Amino acid sequence: MYIYILKRIFSLVPVLFVVSIVAFLLIYLTPGDPVSVMLGQEATAEQIEALREQMGFNDPLYLQYFHWLINVLQGNLGDSYFMHMPVTTAIVEHLGPTLSIAVLAELIAILIALPVGILAAKHRGSLMDQFVMGFTLTGMAIPSFLFGLILMLVLGVKLGWLPVAGYQPLSTGFWNYLQYLLMPGLALGIIQSALIARMTRSSMLEVLNADFIKTARSKGVKERSIIYVHALRNALLPIITVVGQTFGLLLAGAVVIETIFNIPGIGQLVLNSIQSRDYAVIQGVILMVAFFYVIINLVIDLLYMLIDPRVGY
Repeated sequence: MYIYILKRIFSLVPVLFVVSIVAFLLIYLTPGDPVSVMLGQEATAEQIEALREQMGFNDPLYLQYFHWLINVLQGNLGDSYFMHMPVTTAIVEHLGPTLSIAVLAELIAILIALPVGILAAKHRGSLMDQFVMGFTLTGMAIPSFLFGLILMLVLGVKLGWLPVAGYQPLSTGFWNYLQYLLMPGLALGIIQSALIARMTRSSMLEVLNADFIKTARSKGVKERSIIYVHALRNALLPIITVVGQTFGLLLAGAVVIETIFNIPGIGQLVLNSIQSRDYAVIQGVILMVAFFYVIINLVIDLLYMLIDPRVGY
């Protein structure tokens, strides 16, 4: 078991190494001279050369990468040229809102998708099953930003139940914090629940047709125990995979939702950094998102082992 865990951890190193190369080369893959783009058209040759020297762009490419990688391994992602602060500080300041939305949206998606998917599999071919399939197709077709705008119009403008936009930290009170997250969380969570519900239904149907389920029914095991103990446990592996993938997508893909609801998260940080060509921040965010992705995949692999001990062997 421990060998399996170590193998999974060490397998993440090449992935992060490749991501670091891509993030570093991002500066050189964009058109034009990065320093000239950062300073703008009005910059003098002296200013451009001074900034090139300051950022180490006059060194050979391999030496630049080596110095940058050493700093990254020490937790130093560089400094933001336009915000005048360390990149790590900027990411930490904007990470809270994004994580809050992602966690709330994932909870909403799971709470909707699991019961709905199980019911659809249990009553295959019924009206409930057809409704669930229609819901999943609709949810996968509607963009989250469109659903967010609909929620904003109905819940915020028409009914006035929730604030239309903005963000309040947890220190201002739990309800004050939650009410600003509910609409973006619902906009992302309900859309994501469609994919999870579809996978839950598919996985449950496969397990419910297995021989050991038929044996359990022939022995008189209660249907509730068959569904929620025997079938669901064996159907969890693909469901957990989809849940992990959707959580990673929520962290990386909340840019539009954060812009619509004016939430100062990672999405707005990336958008502002791209507009101002703040390459150090963009590189830092890419590394952060990639790190979260590999950690989520590692957690999923470990959950596999807990659910099915055969995986560890």
